[in-house]
Amino acid sequence: MNSAAQKEKLTLLDAQLDRLTNIDIGQRGVEHLSAAARGRLVGQSPVGAAASMIQDLENGSTVLLTTGSPSRAWVSPTIGENDGPAGAAVLARALSLGKNIHTVVVCEATLIPAISAIFTAAGLSVLPFDDARRAVADSSLAVASFEPFPVTDAEAHAAAEGFLNRIAPALLISTERVGRATDGVYYSMRGIDYGMGRSRIDILFEYAMARQVKSVCIGDGGNEIGMGAVADAVTRHVKFGEKICATTSCDILVTAACSNWGCTAITAALAARIGKYEILHTPELESRLLHRGVDVGLINSMDNVVDANVDGISAQTHLSIVQFIHELTARYLKLKKNQETSSTNSL
Repeated sequence: MNSAAQKEKLTLLDAQLDRLTNIDIGQRGVEHLSAAARGRLVGQSPVGAAASMIQDLENGSTVLLTTGSPSRAWVSPTIGENDGPAGAAVLARALSLGKNIHTVVVCEATLIPAISAIFTAAGLSVLPFDDARRAVADSSLAVASFEPFPVTDAEAHAAAEGFLNRIAPALLISTERVGRATDGVYYSMRGIDYGMGRSRIDILFEYAMARQVKSVCIGDGGNEIGMGAVADAVTRHVKFGEKICATTSCDILVTAACSNWGCTAITAALAARIGKYEILHTPELESRLLHRGVDVGLINSMDNVVDANVDGISAQTHLSIVQFIHELTARYLKLKKNQETSSTNSL
């Protein structure tokens, strides 16, 4: 496959991943948000752009990733939702196995036990920061670290610079992480104040972006960190959009009907670029992660229950989306390998 043909096939794969993951099964208006996100990139695929940004990172880099939502903090700050952690774990696994990258997950102290269990189920050793850096230095383990961040504005502003100096991230990634709206409130999709017990990680992101650290954000509803990049589309096409839209922007916004799908799509696009079939997400791993979420009490926040469905979408549908993404990307990788073998044999 010559370089022009390979680029064309990769562009097609990126576009397919964008379309598949933005099928608006929840009728939230996400297809409009996808179009706006693509428009910011002058028609380039957001999934492809995110994967390329990750591909360009130096091996052994540190990535700051945030996910997790304390969804019923007025009941207990330990209650988190199941959209976000599974996708984040899939992406962190791909970063580690594909690029030997150290992912530092930032979230509420109250959610670290549950979310870290999802990362362990994805095959990652969850270690303190310094231990994880040693593992990355000799490529001896697939690792991730967890760090809590303050839950008040004043403490977040006071902590941000020191936190960034210590972690020194090469890239910021946020998935399914609520950001504050124009009135300073953190809203759910239903317009409910979700700020109680919530780490002010959007403040941390804004400090990092002021340092010119690049950012990739993934969201499905308009209230997530990064959605400030398409605020007009959120206001026009999302229910309660004018009220709930997050103000924090980003470099690359990846939208999806479910944020976990966006992470899976980025992982697939990265696998296609670096030629590593082994980092692809699988239905078997998806099932393990969703059921591990049940074990640790993460909730399906649309239906207010602990189960393996996510955002009110059946677990089987999530497995099917993962299988579809896997099949599309595996076929691309097989074609690429066959063409490269054919080119080598013809020399």
